[in-house]
Amino acid sequence: MARHAVLGNKLSVINSSSPFAKLLDACIKSKSSRDARAVHSQIIKSQFSDEIFINNRLIDAYGKCGCFDFAREVFDKMPNRNTFTYNSMIGALTMSSSVTEAEMVFSSMPQPDQCSWNLMISGFAQRELFDKSVEYFVKMHGEDFVLNEYSYGSGLSACAGLRDLVMGTQIHASVVKSRYFSDVYMGSALIDMYAKCGNVASARKVFDWMSERNVVSWNSMITCYEQNGPAGEALEIFVKMMDCEVEPDEMTLASVVSACATLCMVKEGREIHARVVKFDRFRDDLVICNALVDMYAKCNRINEARWIFDRMPTRNVVSETSMVSGYAKVASVISARAMFTKMMERNVVSWNALIAGYTQNGDNEEALGLFLLLKRESVWPTHYTFGNLLNACANLADLKLGRQAHTHVLKHGFRFQYGPEPDVFVGNSLIDMYMKCGSVEDGSWVFRHMVERDRVSWNATIVGYAQNGHGTEALQLFKEMLASGEKPDHVTMIGVLCACSHAGLVEEGRQYFDLMTKTYGLKPLKDHYTCMVDLLGRAGCLSEAKNLIESMPMPPDGVVWGSLLAACKVHHNIELGKFVAEKLLAIDPENSGPYVLLSNMYAELGRWRDVIKVRKLMKQRGVIKQPGCSWIEIGSQLHVFLVKDKRHSQKREIYLLLKLLTNMMKLSGYAPNIGDLNADEEQNKAELTMLQELEMPLVAAV
Repeated sequence: MARHAVLGNKLSVINSSSPFAKLLDACIKSKSSRDARAVHSQIIKSQFSDEIFINNRLIDAYGKCGCFDFAREVFDKMPNRNTFTYNSMIGALTMSSSVTEAEMVFSSMPQPDQCSWNLMISGFAQRELFDKSVEYFVKMHGEDFVLNEYSYGSGLSACAGLRDLVMGTQIHASVVKSRYFSDVYMGSALIDMYAKCGNVASARKVFDWMSERNVVSWNSMITCYEQNGPAGEALEIFVKMMDCEVEPDEMTLASVVSACATLCMVKEGREIHARVVKFDRFRDDLVICNALVDMYAKCNRINEARWIFDRMPTRNVVSETSMVSGYAKVASVISARAMFTKMMERNVVSWNALIAGYTQNGDNEEALGLFLLLKRESVWPTHYTFGNLLNACANLADLKLGRQAHTHVLKHGFRFQYGPEPDVFVGNSLIDMYMKCGSVEDGSWVFRHMVERDRVSWNATIVGYAQNGHGTEALQLFKEMLASGEKPDHVTMIGVLCACSHAGLVEEGRQYFDLMTKTYGLKPLKDHYTCMVDLLGRAGCLSEAKNLIESMPMPPDGVVWGSLLAACKVHHNIELGKFVAEKLLAIDPENSGPYVLLSNMYAELGRWRDVIKVRKLMKQRGVIKQPGCSWIEIGSQLHVFLVKDKRHSQKREIYLLLKLLTNMMKLSGYAPNIGDLNADEEQNKAELTMLQELEMPLVAAV
């Protein structure tokens, strides 16, 4: 009170409002609204209470001190206003997020100036109302106002937020014609806009054309490569930055560490870590420490990630989420769940990390359970959540659950299109889920109703058709893909060759395999050779299939030879079958498949001595055939059966019905295929077991 009384006495004799203006500047520096009100009270008592200049400064001071109601009160009571009055009020309102009210004040201005327009453009951009910001930028240009660095900077920021490459490019063209083309801050803004729009080439052109660069320019280019790829270029730019002796800041180091994480380059990541440790201002920086934890976790160095995590002076949800994701990545989902449970604060990214961890490690039921828990806790799922959920349903081949997940997808308004948060991959996951569940019609429906598609959309549908035996439809869709301008990749060609195999189109398969290299520029991989061997084997072209395997540029694996062996059995080519079986046994001597197939082939030809030799060889090598397994879902409960299974609670009823069905089949003339020694042997064992099961209760009753 005494200080304010002295202030009043000193100000009572002044002849200019300049001292009041200086005091208000001091209030703005200290962010003291209390002192601003004290100065205001003295202004009211002075002869300057109605002066436009000092009232403008008061509005500005109140706005910057967060007293927006006081700013509005001063504005409303002013008998006279000028352009600066309106600008001060607009500035205060945009700072308070009252952009609608700011727009009303702007509309009431007699003569807006360049600053007025810039305030509106930047105000909307800062509040992430990017479309309105661009609208005012266009209007300003249309009113023939001169655009300056503030206009361009805010306009480019809005275009970056909207991912509007077309408008961003138009603003760039305007910048080129202006005197701000060589401005270092304008160059950085352009790089940032192109980076967020995904146009890496244009961002690099701007960067290369810049005659002067600062740390923001280098950071923008490094972040562009880190977020859009190729991440290796981010490291190259960082090396050039060091060569130019530009001192990196925390943003630089965090982006470079993130690039190392993307590339799983733990050695380079450790080098950056060593640099961080040398500087006190970086050592405990939260953003850098989070990036280091994430980098080590993604490089499967979970102990090193934990070491940094435990020594962080402060942590946030990002730190803990990185650890959850890291534990899940190294298949330690128990530790991931424990970390998740201890988190004081969780966001949807934390939930997504754990759901993805369960899905990747085959714990699909746990992933579904966690999704239900997420819904119960009213966490709003994202497109990543649904991507993982649908993958879990696909892995379980559970069509009922998949359709329920699809319902959730529709309720959340996903349209499968590109944009600030593209959700095309959710549609791709839906197609994959339906195809793996055998519902080809539903998968095709999703594909046809997607707003936008990418190569994965085409691939998922083509491969889905092929795997479900719809070879003709798969090839027709491939032709549509080519007509749309989408280029095929290795996955596409696997689907095409598989489709030819199922449809028996041998000549077409040969042509497509040949076109891979000549037309599409794709070098056939092992999977493509496997598809071709399957195609030729089904058609009985066994010698051609064998020659193709022997011409492979990479060593053939058991899958390729196994496909040919299965074809040898179908076409009764025992000599080639024996040759192929020997190849398979050399690759994997403990695999029972080749032994059983060769044994059955000998049995079909009545070569029982050779059958016995194969069986003896199996025993000598300790090879045991895995028992057959089947399962059925009844009333949402899964029932699993193995050969000679005695664990089921209804085993008595099952074996009684099995005996009844077997007798009925025999009365109808059924006779087992004696050529299939394995099947005959298992049937005899099953019948013996069945009799034992039926007799046990009778003996007990006696």
